[in-house]
Amino acid sequence: MDESIKITTTCQQVHCHECGYLVEVPPLVHRQRAQCPRCHYVITTYYQNMVQKLVAFSVAALIFMVAALSFKFLSFSANGQYHSINIFSSIETLADNNYLALAILQSTVILVLPVTILLCLLYLLMPVLVGKKPTYAAPLLKFIFALRAWTMVEIFLVAVLVSLVKIMSMADIGIGLSFYAYALFAICMTYTLMYLDEHQMYLLTSCALPKAPKRHSASHSIQTTWALLFTSVLLYIPANVLPIMHTDILGDDEPSTILGGVLTLWKMGSYPIAAIIFIASILVPIAKFCILCWLNYTVQNDYSGQKKTRMISYRLTEFIGRWSMIDVFVVAILVSLIQLGNIMSIYPGYAALAFCAVVILTMLAAISFDTKLIWSNQ
Repeated sequence: MDESIKITTTCQQVHCHECGYLVEVPPLVHRQRAQCPRCHYVITTYYQNMVQKLVAFSVAALIFMVAALSFKFLSFSANGQYHSINIFSSIETLADNNYLALAILQSTVILVLPVTILLCLLYLLMPVLVGKKPTYAAPLLKFIFALRAWTMVEIFLVAVLVSLVKIMSMADIGIGLSFYAYALFAICMTYTLMYLDEHQMYLLTSCALPKAPKRHSASHSIQTTWALLFTSVLLYIPANVLPIMHTDILGDDEPSTILGGVLTLWKMGSYPIAAIIFIASILVPIAKFCILCWLNYTVQNDYSGQKKTRMISYRLTEFIGRWSMIDVFVVAILVSLIQLGNIMSIYPGYAALAFCAVVILTMLAAISFDTKLIWSNQ
């Protein structure tokens, strides 16, 4: 049988995840995708040899993760003082500074969740390679796709690069083998998630395609979204007013807010990095607040216009939501790396926790918002 032919030769009827429209998905060939004709949501994309690619990238990612945990990650030296970290020690430093919640969050989104997804995928796909049906496939698939949005490997890697630019003028920076291994892990993880298609995975593991999820009442979705948005807006105030980190130089404490850090980078001439932090930490959260408030208001008032515009706005919000975590990761990296006693040390501020809560709550608000309500009167 030609490998370019789809796994099934019959059409499949699937409810669109975003608008609820019943779509008939025909057999696909390599790189073909099926879209919802109403909201243009991509229901599935078929890749030739998808199982082999997923297994290969998953195994490679796990190997690179082991290597990333085995060597030095970064080192920092200034005025004759030297300090180096690995990924585990950076998490331990946060915990030692009484920021256990931040340490747990960082370890979860950059280590625990990605590795869990990879191991679950291998458990499901290794039997498929030899023509067998994996056990517990349906609940594991549901578990994998629920976790996927919360992995932040590539965001952490970008945050490391931003951190290096911020402190390059202060001291000598050393990049260890673990950094390169983690970069390769991030690449493999990104490719794994790119090939991970929900519709195709259910077909590959011989599971029944998931039925349309039971919908809560419109008022439940609207009220939950308003509650999460209101809480996140309240937390956004201390996240910007309070210091996100403290720099202790020879006993002199220099607090820095998010906007203050952006201005400092701009004055230093690091315009691209200043722009990245400003967009991720200032513009993106405000844009998420505005878009989600607008979307929730329109469904609450049964507004029937601009359906496609609202769907595009929602997808944009969902896509950019995680990237606000860059500034939190930058603080975590600087805190763990720059610990030179009285000469120079960096400590996290309360704004780091507040801003982290803002990011999580806005992501939960986007998840709680029921996009089907946009199409409910059609």
